[in-house]
Amino acid sequence: MSTTLPSPIASHQLILRVNYHETDGQRRVHHGNYVNYFERGRVEMLRAMGTSYRELEDTGLMLVVSELKVRYHSAAQFDDTLVLTTHLMAVRKVRLTHHYKIHRAEELIVEAESIIACVDKSGRPKRLPQTLLEL
Repeated sequence: MSTTLPSPIASHQLILRVNYHETDGQRRVHHGNYVNYFERGRVEMLRAMGTSYRELEDTGLMLVVSELKVRYHSAAQFDDTLVLTTHLMAVRKVRLTHHYKIHRAEELIVEAESIIACVDKSGRPKRLPQTLLEL
């Protein structure tokens, strides 16, 4: 993952507090929970842009992860306050590309990239709705 990225189309920040149930035996965030954080970032970004993921699902469409690349730099721990920055990097006919960074103060904990595909209830790729593209 590149540390110098092109300018994002949109960005959103979310403050997270690490809950005890998100940690492993060493009180560090279990690696799989970062994926949940990224999803929260995408959902909250949509909400901040004036729509909701629930509204999208009500139309019969869903956004599913088709690719995910994660790089762990450090470990977050129970009760840490983290800042998740979600960047929307690209919008294509049926795909969205996001880049994520999670920091504890100035320390980079995790960064990731995802490609999210728009599909119908049968799992077939569908064009992103115009209302989403206009956001």
